[in-house]
Amino acid sequence: MRCSLDDDEVCTTFGPVTEPARLDVDEQMKVLTAGAVDVIAPAELRRRLERGRPLRVKLGIDPTASDIHLGFAVVLRKLRQFQDFGHRAVLIIGDFTAQVGDPSGRSATRPRLSADEVERHAATYVEQVRRILDFSPDRIEIRRNSEWLAGLGMADILRLMASTTVARMLERDDFSKRYAGGAPISLSEFLYPLLQGYDSVMVQADVELGGTDQLFNNLMGRHLQEQAGQEPQVVLTTPLLEGLDGVQKMSKSLGNYVGIDEAPAEQFGKVMSIPDELMPRWFELTTGWHPDHVADAVTHLRDGRLKPVEAKRRLARRIVDLYHGIDAGVHAEAEFDRVFKARELPSHIRDALLPSGELDEHGRIRLAKALHLVGLVPSNKEGRRMIEQGAVRIDRDRVEDPDAEVSAADLDDRVVQVGKRQFARVRVR
Repeated sequence: MRCSLDDDEVCTTFGPVTEPARLDVDEQMKVLTAGAVDVIAPAELRRRLERGRPLRVKLGIDPTASDIHLGFAVVLRKLRQFQDFGHRAVLIIGDFTAQVGDPSGRSATRPRLSADEVERHAATYVEQVRRILDFSPDRIEIRRNSEWLAGLGMADILRLMASTTVARMLERDDFSKRYAGGAPISLSEFLYPLLQGYDSVMVQADVELGGTDQLFNNLMGRHLQEQAGQEPQVVLTTPLLEGLDGVQKMSKSLGNYVGIDEAPAEQFGKVMSIPDELMPRWFELTTGWHPDHVADAVTHLRDGRLKPVEAKRRLARRIVDLYHGIDAGVHAEAEFDRVFKARELPSHIRDALLPSGELDEHGRIRLAKALHLVGLVPSNKEGRRMIEQGAVRIDRDRVEDPDAEVSAADLDDRVVQVGKRQFARVRVR
């Protein structure tokens, strides 16, 4: 498939497909393995595709947070590619395993979440996943692993634990490092890969997807399927996406993320801030484009036919369109130019309430605290830091004193700006 660089919105994998048998296996292999880190094993995947039946493609999600960002969307986009070829997504909501805690990549035991916390996160996950996956009844199956894990008795657990060894568990890089360093490893963490692998047995997965940090857990699924007399699943892992800083993996806790549920203007502005060197990787992992279209864009970028600033705009428009609909990217771009090129205020500014009871007896408040109270910064300390950096303005006037105090009149019905993208019209009530 060849696409013009002017046709970003149509250069995906395929439109709706109903019969995988009619599709070229070479084309499926090309698209489905593009951008993958591990494919275990390609020959097995090809054999299953050649059978011409829809594959059951498993992805497990432990709902341990409320938001999905572009980093996690990488594996969801890969799952959507399988759906576009007519295969069936088997989405496992790990409501049981989330309470155990996935030890992958961790240097310490993670605190357990309550059932209520997991349930709240699960509801928002499913709603956000709808922005990426095809929810047609024949294209998706959503299961909760409490269906089979919650009912396991002690005899079942012992049989599961007998299927592997401590030495095998210590082959995991994170476990081996913690063991060598004397850091504690709980028995429940050892149990986690077995529980995730058991999910594959219960849903009879043909393929399991995951990030590179899930390789050990996914291979455990192959192992348990073999022991259960099933054909072992193909394992396909996707890379961990670097965040806006261009260094560390995308993470909400690090603040270097783009949420798929964020407003179009926020998404566009964040993508425009990524380092130029990230663009080829982001083209491949975040756009949902066909591999040929990605290759064309990267080639044009490297030989100068596509300038970095236009490439970044194209990338930002595409991402906004994916999560907010066709032409949303164009409107977000116009808003971006309005604020950052024409130096005008955004067309839509949220109202933020500052309770008058927060003012002192003189009717004043430290600006750093006010920024926190109206949701422009996460803490008073961060508010002070932003003022010190010259990143805070009131009605376009920069505030430079980190200890500045303001009155109700100084803030009421004024537009307060923090950094390049945070705006709020403050109401003192």
